[in-house]
Amino acid sequence: MSTNQLDQLKKVTTVVADTGDFESMKTYMPQDATTNPSLILQAAAKPEYKHLVEQAVSEMKATGVTGPALTEAIIDRILILFGLEILKIVPGRVSTEVDARLSFDTAATIAKAHQLIAAYEKEGHSRERILIKIASTWEGIKAAEALAKEGIHCNLTLLFSFAQAVACAEAGVRLISPFVGRILDWHKKETGKDYQGDEDPGVISVKSIYNYYKKFGYKTQVMGASFRNKGEILALAGCDLLTISPGLLAELQASDEPVTARLTAEEAAASSDEKISLNESQFRFLLNEDAMATEKTAHGIRAFSADIVKLEKLIEGMI
Repeated sequence: MSTNQLDQLKKVTTVVADTGDFESMKTYMPQDATTNPSLILQAAAKPEYKHLVEQAVSEMKATGVTGPALTEAIIDRILILFGLEILKIVPGRVSTEVDARLSFDTAATIAKAHQLIAAYEKEGHSRERILIKIASTWEGIKAAEALAKEGIHCNLTLLFSFAQAVACAEAGVRLISPFVGRILDWHKKETGKDYQGDEDPGVISVKSIYNYYKKFGYKTQVMGASFRNKGEILALAGCDLLTISPGLLAELQASDEPVTARLTAEEAAASSDEKISLNESQFRFLLNEDAMATEKTAHGIRAFSADIVKLEKLIEGMI
């Protein structure tokens, strides 16, 4: 009896659900789940999740906090309540994102991470099951480095370049999320070409990062993210983790064509990579030299920040 592609993929890669929708998680049974402000905003607007938003508003209003501090507290509580529900479904970890507007403030990012971890621990969950999601700016990477020393693990998101990946590995970050589909989007727009499979620039980027990490023994995990089609996923089978949207999870589940590991530690060991090390000025220069990574990182931070503002407006209308 043939096995569907999703089940085959789970044998060579840890599958993560890229959604804030609980029913999708129950359907596809991922190991972990990751959310972002955009996904939380979409979920919070659905009738079936309205009770979580109302619960957060009620709990935080009861604390006596007012004004902007109340709105911030409610949003943090919404993130935690969604995370708590996700932890009931998945056996592994949930990624909870720091406000993208803190992406260039190391101290504020660390402070917010402490708040989020404390909230989860108050609810009885070990920090081992939580990944604090932070943008892959220099300031974000430095925050993750400090947090790692406290046993707080981070997922560095909005990662588009090899320089960002190297800096994350050197900082001892637990996990990175290279954005495969957004890299593809940029190159398609620039060149007008339609890339497939191994020629996909996003796939090439993740393969190069994976090979570098494995060759030099970095413990940082690579989680491909932001996929545009099933071909990108299959081309990265064997990667440590892949976070996949419900639509593409459904496509994988509907097919029984064979899946083979395309990324392996053995192949990585044979790569011709040379080890590099980056200080802050080198990191900033290399990122600046990479037009795609510079543009996509900035755009991602702006977009996530805009969705946080929309979520604030939603909350303010309920207070």
